[in-house]
Amino acid sequence: MHSTENPYWNTNVARHPSILRAVPGGCRDALDVGCGDGLLARKLATRAERVTGIDSSPEMIALARERADPAVTFVEGDFLAAPLPRESYDFVCSVATIHHLDFEAALVRMRELLRPGGTLVVVGLAREKSPLEWAVTIAAAPIVRITKVLRRAHGPDGMPAADPRMGYAEVRAAARRILPGVRYRRHVLRRYSLTWRKPGAE
Repeated sequence: MHSTENPYWNTNVARHPSILRAVPGGCRDALDVGCGDGLLARKLATRAERVTGIDSSPEMIALARERADPAVTFVEGDFLAAPLPRESYDFVCSVATIHHLDFEAALVRMRELLRPGGTLVVVGLAREKSPLEWAVTIAAAPIVRITKVLRRAHGPDGMPAADPRMGYAEVRAAARRILPGVRYRRHVLRRYSLTWRKPGAE
């Protein structure tokens, strides 16, 4: 039976339910880019026949493999260089990873890996670079702080961290250029999401 355990909560895990709802029906192959300890990949195995999780951290991949699901394959490597087959996934997702990579190159690669009609969901972090962006962040700060305390937010030890370089407006503009028709949303818990369906399948 596929594992759906939720051993911890944080602002990334908070986006998992909406990601799982976006998995298309009849999904054969799913890819989790920056899978970390494999928590989301194991959840995806309840919605897809086969799941691949890729991460560049040896420590995270080792943790993921300790809790492996038979339907999930974990790959240690650089997402931009790994030999992943083009147009081979019905669903591609990535959570809090794309700011570690070249943003545009990563989005293009994800787009190329999707089968026609496949769905892409990216959850990311961005910097505040305008007065409006700062105002939104400041207004949400009490909610974020209280939620983290109440939910005892934490994650696996050793998870790589990096500060985002792009601002929210920059993310939105680049995503709309690379993924025509993409749906961009900014969320209260200091995340944004991109949801896109690749054209080409009825």
